[in-house]
This record gives sequence, C-alpha cells and structure tokens, in this order.
Amino acid sequence: MHLFRVVQKTVREGRKKVMAERGEQMKKIWMLSREYGEIAGAGGVKDVVCQLAEALARWSGRSVHVVLPLYGFINAEKHGFKPLPDPFCHGRELCLQIEMNEPDRYVAEEVRYYKHVMNKVHVYLVDAERYRQKTDVYTYSEEDENKIPWQKRATGHHDYFAMNLLLQKAALELMIVLGEKPDIIHCHDGHTAVLPALIRENAGYRSYFRETGCLVTIHNAGYGYHQEIFDIPYAVSITALPLHIIEDNQLDKKFDPFLVAGNYAIVNTVSENYARELQETESDRLTGWLGHELLKRNVVLEGVTNGIEPSSFKSAMIAGDDRSMLFDPGVGEDTLAGKTRCKESLLEQLAEDALFPNVRCFGRLENNALKPLFTFIGRLSEQKGVDILIEVLEVFLARNPRVQMVVLGTGGSDIDDRLIQLTGDRLQGRMCFLQGYSTDLANKVFAAGDFFVVPSRYEPCGLTDFIAQLFGNIPVVHSVGGLVKVIDGMTGLAYKEDSPDDLLRALERALAVYDDQELKRKIQFQAVKEIEDNYTWSKVKEKYLDLYKKARNSQLCRDIVGMHGK
Repeated sequence: MHLFRVVQKTVREGRKKVMAERGEQMKKIWMLSREYGEIAGAGGVKDVVCQLAEALARWSGRSVHVVLPLYGFINAEKHGFKPLPDPFCHGRELCLQIEMNEPDRYVAEEVRYYKHVMNKVHVYLVDAERYRQKTDVYTYSEEDENKIPWQKRATGHHDYFAMNLLLQKAALELMIVLGEKPDIIHCHDGHTAVLPALIRENAGYRSYFRETGCLVTIHNAGYGYHQEIFDIPYAVSITALPLHIIEDNQLDKKFDPFLVAGNYAIVNTVSENYARELQETESDRLTGWLGHELLKRNVVLEGVTNGIEPSSFKSAMIAGDDRSMLFDPGVGEDTLAGKTRCKESLLEQLAEDALFPNVRCFGRLENNALKPLFTFIGRLSEQKGVDILIEVLEVFLARNPRVQMVVLGTGGSDIDDRLIQLTGDRLQGRMCFLQGYSTDLANKVFAAGDFFVVPSRYEPCGLTDFIAQLFGNIPVVHSVGGLVKVIDGMTGLAYKEDSPDDLLRALERALAVYDDQELKRKIQFQAVKEIEDNYTWSKVKEKYLDLYKKARNSQLCRDIVGMHGK
C-alpha cells in the first residue's frame, strides 16, 4: 500500500511538471474558420477571427495559422496567395486526396492549397471543386439560382456538412504533411466543431495530435447555426467516427457538432452573459436547449466577450476622404467637425438617389444634417429584431417629423418587402432602405448616424455596437446577451424588455439625448474610452490564451492519466 501511494505521488508530480513545461507554451496556434477578414465574410465572425489571429501573431515567438475554403468568389492571386509547394516533391504543388466516404461507397476528394502571410498570420486556402462551385459563404446567391433553379437564393448549401468536414480533414492532413503539431487548434463555430472528436477518436490522427488541445468557439448557438445533420448513416461514414459517438451526441435526433465538441474540447461563447443565458435561463430555448444539455454533461460554457481593433476603423475611408473625416476622441479639439462632414456627405448622396455598388436604394432622405439620423446595419431577420423595428418605426417617425432613418442590409424574406413599403406612403423622404451590403457604404452609414439601433431578440456578442461607438454613433440596444456591455446612459442607451413599447421608449430617450449636446458628446467619448480600456484585442487575447492553456492542460492531463492510470 505504501508503494502504491509513492507511485501515485510520483505520477501527480510528473503530471504537474509536464503541464507546467508544456501547457504554458502556447506558441503554435492553428485556427479553422469559414470566414476571415476581407477574404471571405458573411458577418462578424470574419472580423473576430482575423483580428484575434493578428493580435496573437504580433508576439514574435508565436506562430499563428488560419485555414479556410477557397470559395468560387475568391481571387487568390489578387489577395497575394500562391500555390503551396509539396514539401516532399520539389517543383510540385501540394495535392492531397481526402476521404469523404458515403454509406455505400468510397469517396475521395482532391484538394490543393494556397498560402499567404498576412500581418504575420499564415493563411491557407483549401482549393477543392466543392468550394469552387460556391459564390457565397453559406448560402446560394442569385447567380447560383439563375444557373440552377433549385439552388434558391438565400437558402443554405445542400452539401453544407460535406463542406465542413472537408475543411476539417484537409486542415488536419495539411498539418501532418507540414510536420506541424499545434499546441492548440481553435475551431470557430459549428462548421469546424467536429474536429476535436476526429483527432481523439480516429486512429490516423490520435497519436499525432496527442499533445494538442482544442477550443471550440460558439459564435452563435441559435437555430440554423449548429450545422447539425439528420442523416445518421451519412454522418458515420463521412466522419469515420464510431457509431456510438454519433448516437450519443444528438440533439432533437440530429448529430450536433457543438454537442460532440463538449466531450473533447473546451467550449466558449463570445460573451460572458450569453454563456450564462444559454445555461441558466429560458433563452436557451432558442438553441434547442443546447446550453442546458451541455450542462447536464458537466460542460460549463466559458464566456469571452469579443474584442475590436479601433485603429481598423479610425483609418477607414469615408466619403473619399482620409481619417480626418472620422469622429476621433483622441484629438484635442472637441468639435466633432469630422462627424458632421460624414453626415452631410451621406445625406447629400441619399437625397440625390445616388447609386451604390451591389446595393439597391429605396426611398430618399432630406439633405438636412440638423435632423436626427437613426441607423440600422445588419442581417434583416427576426433574430435581429427587425420585425419589431419596422412596427415601431411607423409610430416613431410619424410622431417625430424631424427624425430620419437609414436601414442597410438584406434578409431575402418578406422583411425586405415591408421595409421597401415603409419607404413610401407617409414616410416618403424620411426613410431610406439600402438593400444589400457594402463595407464602404456601411462605414459611411456608421459614421453619419447619430444613433445606431440594435433591437436583437438575442445577440451572442455584437460587434456593430462597438463599430458604431467608434464612429460616434450612439447605440440603442436591447440589453441581452453580449449587448449588456452597452452601459445605459454612459456608453449608449439600453432597454430591458423585448417589446415594441420598450424599443419606442428607448428611441424617444435618444431624441432627448440628441437635444442635449453636452450629454450626447459625453456618451460618445465615454463609449470609446470603455472600448480602449477593456475591449481591444490586446486585452481580450489574454483571455483566449488562458483558455488555450486550459484546453491543452486538460488534454495533457488526459494523456498522463491514460499512461499511468488514475
């Protein structure tokens, strides 16, 4: 018995030593994402992944790599990418065969790779026929529908699960060929969340990645974001995971990548409050009770509120001018003259039926910068509360003749039609709907607006409120999820309940702020200071490094227990 205790003590000490020596060394970081920066994006994920990767890569001893698909709309050469050479065959491009088996047949898909180092981040594009056929990140485009009628615009790709598995397998094979053994693999959203199970359960990966930790970030846990699949035999064949793994990780009779990730990785969401809502409140019904199911399995969701890089927006080009056009609280003179010029420039364009690339304009605004300008930018969906906003605008604009409103976005639904209708009738000349999206136009709207409305029913984190604040556009938010970071009366305006009456009262409060220029400027400046103090990526990245260490230490601990027993 005494000898047994000595052995136990030796194992514990050995475990601590290994974890201390290896767990702190977070030098090799790999990320997988379906979006990244200016290369490919459909929402805020592109900004989060890009800015986090670049913040981590600034440290000279850290190697950061990101893998994403080479979609059909990406011009690799234009972005500076070059074919990746095969390290074992001089003069040849790297070309791999990835197993993508179906239940009744063997399937292998050919992939090649492109690489470019961007701001110290090694970015890889996976080149495959499956991706080249896609002209949008997650859904079919109008172009796709015109070519093949059943590919309905704004509906998800029929082969979404295969797209996701191909990315994950192609990334793992790339790491092996390059001899890369990451300290951490950071998987972004359900599109990449099966990977931790792949490297723990599949013999071809298990030994190679035995010292690699995994972190899965849930950017949105709502319906439609899990990337789950109902076809269980297909899930078994394409993942090559044991049947019992597939069967044990189903939510509503569908294999759920987020659920299986909880068994093999640390899982986090993009704000502390969203993590709490998912596991402690009725809001989790909007996820199919994913958060509660994870909690039943003793998986506690970590929360890290997204950061933002203020310099990325201070240097944005507005109205063809330089940063002098922007709201910048760092300058000594408190005139906000640049903010006024931004507003005047956009109003001038909207008053003249200006044309914007990839955007259709419905309605017009009066060219009067003295009138309060309310703005909305985002996906036109019920999750974003746009249906509530439309209901409220009819009353708010009718009651306050001096108010003007700009909406920029698209949803491919009847919400678009309702907004188009709203630009006419009684609101003609005071309501403008910009259908579509353009980064340059979004920056102009952010910079021109006095108030930015975020009436989301749920919001994992929210980046548009940050961006609006950096442009001096005061956010008016439904205080839910990550939007609780907007401090009512200090950095913006916030309301608690999700109803038209509550939103209407918040918009009326905004008008009172508009009439109190001293208070308005105070809120604008406090908002930017709050970002600088707490939400820059230089600060937020430290929280992710802590999660990386936790994930790797957890894996090292499992390995040691496996070697020596409990």
